[in-house]
Amino acid sequence: MFDIDKWQEIFSTIQKNKLRTILTGFSVAWGIFMLVVLLGSGVGLENGIKKDFEGDAINSIWIYQGQTSMPFQGMKVGRNIQFTNEDFDRTQKLLQEQGENFSGRSNIRGTGIVSYKNQYGSFESVPVHPGTEQLEEANVQEGRFVNNRDIADKNKVVIISTIVKQELFKGEKALGKFIKVNGVPFQVVGIFKDKNDRDNRRVYVPISTAQMIFNGGNRMFNIAFTTKGISGEESQKTEEIIRASYAAKHKFNKDDKRAIWVRNNVKEFEQMQGLFSGIRMFIWFIGIGTIIAGIVGVSNIMIIVVKERAKEIGIRKAIGATPGSIIGLILLESVMIMSFAGYIGLALGVGTLEALSPQFSSPDSYFLNPSADFGIAIKATLLLIVSGAIAGFFPAMRASKIRPVEALRDE
Repeated sequence: MFDIDKWQEIFSTIQKNKLRTILTGFSVAWGIFMLVVLLGSGVGLENGIKKDFEGDAINSIWIYQGQTSMPFQGMKVGRNIQFTNEDFDRTQKLLQEQGENFSGRSNIRGTGIVSYKNQYGSFESVPVHPGTEQLEEANVQEGRFVNNRDIADKNKVVIISTIVKQELFKGEKALGKFIKVNGVPFQVVGIFKDKNDRDNRRVYVPISTAQMIFNGGNRMFNIAFTTKGISGEESQKTEEIIRASYAAKHKFNKDDKRAIWVRNNVKEFEQMQGLFSGIRMFIWFIGIGTIIAGIVGVSNIMIIVVKERAKEIGIRKAIGATPGSIIGLILLESVMIMSFAGYIGLALGVGTLEALSPQFSSPDSYFLNPSADFGIAIKATLLLIVSGAIAGFFPAMRASKIRPVEALRDE
């Protein structure tokens, strides 16, 4: 039963063994501190790696043209593989069961200057299909994205980013206005915002229009699509189908990895998830191992306390104290030591991460915003309570079995 007498006894015991309690508490605090810092650092590393996937759908596969590195059927090494509209149509038909939101991409040669009246800016002009909206996760803020009718009719329309709007229109309404892309007027039909800062310096135009106006012919330099919920293993099979199809069409060895380059975000993201799961398990293993050392230390303290207070415990039992009350007293002291020391370690760990986080906030960093979330704090708290109970359990059981006669006889 909780009362103030129990707490007075606990604090009295701790005061009698200050150095021993402080050293043991330090080991517990250090274990929790290291656990929180390591977990927070794992979050920072995960944030940095995930940043690379921002702006591109994680369920996407991208196909890029390359250069042959193996001889094939008498043809020499070093042939350039060129994608065309025919490759896009063939890929769309071939992978209609595995994929959706297909898009090709080509280049616009020129200065890259985009202008509106007297305002000019250097932006990347990208000819695309409608599927780019999902592939690039371009969040349309106003208007719409490129659609199939734009492709069919070769419409001279453009979708600009919020940054382009800000720099060219200076707060003026942009939808419906005409801007010039490499000197050619295009009507603004949409405004988007991308998670990736680099992609926010783009304007998108229909690929068919760009091929016609800027003499792009039927060329494109990459083809991409989002997948329909397939696993990493299934995406690997899809990649093999792609390589076999392109190898047959462009006449190169299907094992030639340089002829075409396939960026399989499905597989890469799944591998990253597996890697970080392994890292988290390793961190918990190291942290728990350190905390176990603290548990052993606290348990040893409690065993000594029980031995030193054997006579007192014997008197308590002689005047009617139950084994349960003895166990509760020892467990309470153990949990208090573990919890108090652990919370110091938890506070120091969180404070360290908060101090370090602003130093690692650059979007280009592979270590980004290390932090300890609420879930980590809850897990650490539960771990402390359980650890305290484990540390005090065996000494408490030993105390409950002390016989009053033997305790009073022992001096």
